[in-house]
Amino acid sequence: MRVSIVDYGVGAALAGELANTSPTVRSAEGEALPDSEALARFLVGHGLRFDALADGPPTGHDVREVHLLRREARGIVETETEEQAVAGAAVLAGRAGLSPVLDRDAGGRWQWYVPTAPGASLAEELAALIGIGLLGAVRTLGHGRFRACVAPGCRGVFVDTSRGGRRIYCMPELCGNRLNVANHRARHRLGGGVTQ
Repeated sequence: MRVSIVDYGVGAALAGELANTSPTVRSAEGEALPDSEALARFLVGHGLRFDALADGPPTGHDVREVHLLRREARGIVETETEEQAVAGAAVLAGRAGLSPVLDRDAGGRWQWYVPTAPGASLAEELAALIGIGLLGAVRTLGHGRFRACVAPGCRGVFVDTSRGGRRIYCMPELCGNRLNVANHRARHRLGGGVTQ
């Protein structure tokens, strides 16, 4: 696998999305990655292809390793300082990441990539992708973009890679909608249900 240094957003966003698959965050739905089939769907849903899966789908062992990585990714997003985030992300990037290389992209332009070590496990390759993404996010956007969801009762985290940097929900389509519905219902209760 080759991880793009320039396209850090993929790995940075993945850190939060992976952390939010935990039953701690998804208390009503439960574990989002209970087995190898769910992990495979998660990876395909994010358009991710790993060298470690060249010989077949994820295994139960891969699921356990990814669950451990999920905790580490969450811990890095929740760090208090940039230094802590950089230190944690560097550890992840070093799991399978080798020395950066300059290579041409599909359009023929020179780009920086970090290849992963031959024989690296799925979790190690995923760690490298997340680690490099988090390092890029700190450098480009700053640690202030590492956030907790503001929706009441949500324990989700995310890295805001949006252009404006005003994202406040870990899953806007879910947490944002829940809060909007709750606010709408509260307004109608206060107003007696009358619309003007």
